[in-house]
Amino acid sequence: MGWWPFGRKAKSNRAPVSDPLLKDNRILISELRDACELNFDNPEEARRQIRRMQVEWSDAAQHGILTDVNRSGLDARAFRLLTCDDREWMAWLDNLEFWKPGWKPERDDED
Repeated sequence: MGWWPFGRKAKSNRAPVSDPLLKDNRILISELRDACELNFDNPEEARRQIRRMQVEWSDAAQHGILTDVNRSGLDARAFRLLTCDDREWMAWLDNLEFWKPGWKPERDDED
């Protein structure tokens, strides 16, 4: 009786997330990415939404919901997206590392 018709679930390679602030940060990054990708052909509309999100992040940080580290990561992404031209816009959208939690700008890219 060793046969079982249902296979076991494959283990996920993703590490479990136990920190609720990190989960919130991933959700905020996902919302930022969704706004950009939905408006990939209209960067100005996406930039308007990014500015609105920055206000929400500021409010969340003031209420202690968002840590300074997480907010600085979100603001760094927003800065890149708000100040780039249309050619760079598509490059940022396609850069998978840019959308991962923990992304940090390169030292020469901070200006």
